[in-house]
Amino acid sequence: MSETNSAADVAAPHRYTAAMAADIEARWQDFWDAEGTYEAPNPTGDLADNPELAAKPKKFIMDMFPYPSGAGLHVGHPLGYIATDVFARHQRMTGHNVLHTLGFDAFGLPAEQYAVQTGTHPRLSTESNIENMTAQLRRLGLGHDKRRSFATIESEYYKWTQWIFLQIFNSWYDAEADRARPIAELIAQFESGERQAPDGRDWSALSATERADVLSGHRLAYASDAPVNWSPGLGTVLANEEVTADGRSERGNFPVFKAKLRQWNMRITAYADRLLNDLDGLDWPEAIKLQQRNWIGRSEGARVDFPVDGAGDITVFTTRQDTLFGATYMVLAPEHELVERIIPAAWPEGTHPVWTGGHASPAEAVTAYRKQAAAKSDVERQAEAKDKTGVFTGAYATNPVSGEQVPVFIADYVLMGYGTGAIMAVPAHDARDFAFARAFELPMRCVVKPSDDRGTDASTWEDAFASYEAKLVNSANDEISLDGLGVVDAKARITDWLKEHGVGEGTVNFRLRDWLFSRQRYWGEPFPIVYDEEGIAHPLPESMLPLELPEVDDYSPRTFDPDDADTKPETPLSRNADWVNVTLDLGDGAGPRKYRRETNTMPNWAGSCWYELRYLDPNNADKLVDPAIEQYWMGPREGQPTGGVDLYVGGAEHAVLHLLYARFWSKVLHDLGHISSAEPFHKLYNQGMIQAFVYRDSRGIAVPAAEVEERDGAYYHEGEKVSRVLGKMGKSLKNAVTPDEICGEYGADTLRLYEMAMGPLDVSRPWDTRAVVGQYRLLQRLWRNVVDEDSGEVTVVDTEPGEDTLRALHKAIDGVGGDMAGMRFNTAIAKVTELNNHLTKAGGPLPRSVAEPLVLLVAPLAPHIAEELWRRLGHTDSVVHQDFPVADPAYVIDETVTCVVQIKGKVRARLEISPSITDAELEALALADPAVVAALDGAGIRKVIVRAPKLVNIVPA
Repeated sequence: MSETNSAADVAAPHRYTAAMAADIEARWQDFWDAEGTYEAPNPTGDLADNPELAAKPKKFIMDMFPYPSGAGLHVGHPLGYIATDVFARHQRMTGHNVLHTLGFDAFGLPAEQYAVQTGTHPRLSTESNIENMTAQLRRLGLGHDKRRSFATIESEYYKWTQWIFLQIFNSWYDAEADRARPIAELIAQFESGERQAPDGRDWSALSATERADVLSGHRLAYASDAPVNWSPGLGTVLANEEVTADGRSERGNFPVFKAKLRQWNMRITAYADRLLNDLDGLDWPEAIKLQQRNWIGRSEGARVDFPVDGAGDITVFTTRQDTLFGATYMVLAPEHELVERIIPAAWPEGTHPVWTGGHASPAEAVTAYRKQAAAKSDVERQAEAKDKTGVFTGAYATNPVSGEQVPVFIADYVLMGYGTGAIMAVPAHDARDFAFARAFELPMRCVVKPSDDRGTDASTWEDAFASYEAKLVNSANDEISLDGLGVVDAKARITDWLKEHGVGEGTVNFRLRDWLFSRQRYWGEPFPIVYDEEGIAHPLPESMLPLELPEVDDYSPRTFDPDDADTKPETPLSRNADWVNVTLDLGDGAGPRKYRRETNTMPNWAGSCWYELRYLDPNNADKLVDPAIEQYWMGPREGQPTGGVDLYVGGAEHAVLHLLYARFWSKVLHDLGHISSAEPFHKLYNQGMIQAFVYRDSRGIAVPAAEVEERDGAYYHEGEKVSRVLGKMGKSLKNAVTPDEICGEYGADTLRLYEMAMGPLDVSRPWDTRAVVGQYRLLQRLWRNVVDEDSGEVTVVDTEPGEDTLRALHKAIDGVGGDMAGMRFNTAIAKVTELNNHLTKAGGPLPRSVAEPLVLLVAPLAPHIAEELWRRLGHTDSVVHQDFPVADPAYVIDETVTCVVQIKGKVRARLEISPSITDAELEALALADPAVVAALDGAGIRKVIVRAPKLVNIVPA
């Protein structure tokens, strides 16, 4: 018989059971909804009419956006939601106006894949999933302001996602002002002649297409033909952050290839320095800051131009410009746009046979090698493989400092994702260049003097010599010599020389690439862009927003053989010709014209880039957000110079995806004057993961964890021995436990307590259903301390508690309050348990002055039972907005402490003394103690060391 249906429950009709918990929890959840208990007032209207509320400090608390999965929740999902709820409840009780709500990030691939499989419209399955998830979350008693909840698939929401896209499209980054500005201001500069077109012509002399191309080179949102990550198996392109380290799609695990396609991009690189510098002012885990710093990847060096006859310059970025005299060849990434322009029709006379790869012409060699490289991931391309591969382009470039002609290769170890996609190779002083040079029999020149005895003839070396400490050699021409200089001085001198001669300059480079913003999918936000008959992109006017998704017959993008890189995307939207081809008057004076809509959709990250702002003002149909409301909840303030959400809780896996993208959007909106906060999230907290044991049979197939038996330290399923390993919890692993199961067996308050008591919030921990009963019993003891299990009557009395109880109570109040504020919920529960156990052992009815603070201590953690007990104690107002108890310092400090008295390091006495005793008082007491007097036996005293109130050490003469 289970704990919830024991004979004791029948004998005690008012015992706290799962059935009683279910009744209590459902009643109070209905009450909270009906009363609007968790509705947070905004500064416009509500606070203006309520001076007392207006005087409260605000607290904006958020969870990372959940995706409404068809599988529903397992007990691992609510960990962060319960934690933020506990924290929010404590903040309300300590005098804060708290905004805490939850919406749904509802666009994305899972719903679309389900639609492809079943023919069900993604909206229908998504809304069903939201309804199910909402019910599961409600059962947990989460104190969300439900008026502010929304889903990103609502047209009223994605209208503003599209509006933000247009703000970004209609902006450019002014490097001198270090901020975004409206594109209209840039156009005015071109029209006035303040700024010249790239080719020097007047703006009026450019065609409409040429002007559009110039502006596209400045816009913060732009379309371009560029190398992208193409996944034929998914039928879509992916951002760098969505590709795994082994070159496969994060979703679906399909191969990913490099392909050149026309796609929308966000110029996030313009904000690289600000994204990097503003990390310092954020209260984020250092590990997340480090990941962002590494992803942004700032490095200082120089830009150097290597001329190629008839094809312009190959520009490289290098952090070792001091070694420029040692550059004996160049390498371009296979995808580099210059490759087609520099390759000659035939191999130059005397071309080394190893350089050609056995091909009859440079074009044939380049085509074959590009196909080979496209099948490799970036990680594979950069791996320290023994054999280096590449092919000669047939072209030579000029080393600007030596005047030498150096061959230009393409090789897969050079990536377009870093620098300029081109390198100057200095094989004597770089390990990868050294290996490549050996493989292709290329010359090496020592320009950094080795510190060992290998000499300066690099052709005799077994490996490269890399050093930042050695002196430069063999680095001079008729105008400049670096010989004898250290690296730092040599860098400075050559950088100045490059700038003077117009062949380079000092610069900063970033690893960060522009954000690929197109997806070949149906279930995403349509771009508010149309193209005219010349192919020029035009933004839709705000009056035409939202641009809603049309109906289509087939939701799936065209997918291909996952290994076939020579394919191109075909989007579902392109199949609805009536939607794609339209006649519109855009209000630009051109009148009605024929246009073609953009048939890509935005990535699933778009809606989560700004959702914190919609929580503030969710029903505003006229503005993104009311400025006064945004300023109140998110504006800069003391300790938060860039503003943002006060607490943001979620997993660490979004360090360089959602978190970086959201920061970029906030900065653009801030620059354009739409919001006061330059950062979206001031404080970030990463919760750990609830794990579960995964059991697998001899085939490696997961078996239901609930059906596994343990015998003599081994595990069996249907008589067969199975393996056990701790891992993730999930439906596919057959180890998922739903919150509904635990709520049904013990109640939601028990589940809340157990998840918070399992360990520190930021540490992963294993789920153990058998241990849940411990928190259930805590609640039963709490109930018994207030309510008689036989009669159901409240048993508290109006008498004064004893000294021991007062001390236990106020120590608990002090400790629990500090733990709540610090999100140490596991230790807070331990302190509540200790207090409750003390009261249980003390026996007798509880004094009201103890029972009420006890209920208030429990209220943030177990709100349903606290609300019920608070009402039974005679209160008519909700426990949610009561003041959190305040500890009396007189009872927090121990009445006495034990002081150890040592003589020659041996304990001779223990004194019970006041914790506030002075050193002089303690010394006098110690020397007067009979045991100490006896131990000294008349000996003199050379020194007394006092560490009040815990230690006295006496050193005899």
